[in-house]
Amino acid sequence: MDSNDRTKQLLYDQFIRFLHVYENHKDTEIEHFLSIAQRESMDKIPQHLTAVHMIDCIGKHEPINNTGIAEAMNLSKASITKIGNKLLEEGFVKRTKMNDNKKESYFRLSPQGKKIFELHERLHVLEAERFYRSLDKYSEPELKIIHQFLQDSSMDMESR
Repeated sequence: MDSNDRTKQLLYDQFIRFLHVYENHKDTEIEHFLSIAQRESMDKIPQHLTAVHMIDCIGKHEPINNTGIAEAMNLSKASITKIGNKLLEEGFVKRTKMNDNKKESYFRLSPQGKKIFELHERLHVLEAERFYRSLDKYSEPELKIIHQFLQDSSMDMESR
């Protein structure tokens, strides 16, 4: 195996390791979110990360209907309806009608939902800052190569 092939093998091995670490991180992300929410004395908290992300989507785009949420989150309308009904039942969102369209329902956040949205936003800001700090050791040309690699990898995965 030549040097170029060995380097590709090392990159592949590291990429697979990254995917495993990321998968483990995703499994604990809701637990981390729940522990922070409890520390902040939030008594009612969605128990699933997808529900938290739906609250985030609604908070960023309200008022928004099922179709808009489904498109933004890349989920089926049936999934959005199911999660939306649960969030409605738990008091995190409100369903409203627009004056010009009495037929279609739109979601807005309740005061409880806004607390979840704000906490989620704060955590994302902290994660972004941590990520940026991890990139500080790279030069601008290296960052461009990393960006191109991630972009190419994403497109490759999406095309499968």
